Amino acid sequence: MDARLDHLVCWVSDQLSSLRFYEQVVGLPGVRAEEFREGKAGFPSVRISSDTILDLMAYEASRGVEEATGVQGTAGHPINHFCLAVSKEDFDALQVRLKQHEMKITGTGIYSFGAQGIAPEAMFFADPDGNVMEVRYYE
Repeated sequence: MDARLDHLVCWVSDQLSSLRFYEQVVGLPGVRAEEFREGKAGFPSVRISSDTILDLMAYEASRGVEEATGVQGTAGHPINHFCLAVSKEDFDALQVRLKQHEMKITGTGIYSFGAQGIAPEAMFFADPDGNVMEVRYYE
């Protein structure tokens, strides 16, 4: 099987604030952002890669999600963290943006294992709702 990650869902308290964070601080482009702002889409997303997006879902929507998945008691639970792999240049630029927006880097790592092997450097930080992100680069 050749599988790809299609999307992740993060539960957020303020979808517009979260959209601004992921667009302006993290640097990910919005998907359906204007449609959401115009009330034509139920949630916005941001693009991680050409085939992967991150959905920014309001906590209030959790009941509908449980009905759709058929798995009760799971909606609204945060994940431990998710990881983005970027170039060294983008990694350095993100560190600058985090500092400019007074976002705290909560952890770092060196030579940690991931999907592409060993990453020389990684950093962790939380979004406005406490969803933890790891960002790393590979050589």
